[in-house]
Amino acid sequence: MVYFIADTHFGHDKMRALRGFPSVEAMDAHLITRWNARVTDADDIYIVGDFAYRNTRPVENYLRALRGRKHLIIGNHDRRWIQTLRLADWFVESGFILEGEQKGNYFTCCHYPMMDWFRKKHGSHLIYGHIHANTNDPYYPFLQTLPNAYNAGVDVNGFKPVTLSELIAGTARRRALWHTRYPGATP
Repeated sequence: MVYFIADTHFGHDKMRALRGFPSVEAMDAHLITRWNARVTDADDIYIVGDFAYRNTRPVENYLRALRGRKHLIIGNHDRRWIQTLRLADWFVESGFILEGEQKGNYFTCCHYPMMDWFRKKHGSHLIYGHIHANTNDPYYPFLQTLPNAYNAGVDVNGFKPVTLSELIAGTARRRALWHTRYPGATP
């Protein structure tokens, strides 16, 4: 299987508070449990940025605890910790943008939502993070018009890794709800 996840923010106390967890340890444990309940060591998992931030626990401890063949898409909050370890020891690949294919479905992963990506006109998918569950920024209505663009953030995906088909279904539900709230808006 292939899974996607973004914005885990392991070790980040501010995100812990925003998410309503009583402690960083409780948030981290919840994320690890949800991850390992789905992902096996035979699965590929694309981490679409912001894996850890302001963590006191070494990043290696998180990586060791998590199953799967990990692919890292570097996010804005990953820039410091990635300098502390040899990425090739922990990740199949890493970069600011990664492209892949699963059963004929092409995808581009970038931490930030983008307007265009490889093979977009041919039905390829964009998988991003960064925005968490934020729908208030001025670009959000435009983002809703982009076909095949999906938010892999844990804040909108039940704090767990998700498959491409789950991203598609979850995005359709969120877009329908958004359109209900703003009936005159496009899409």
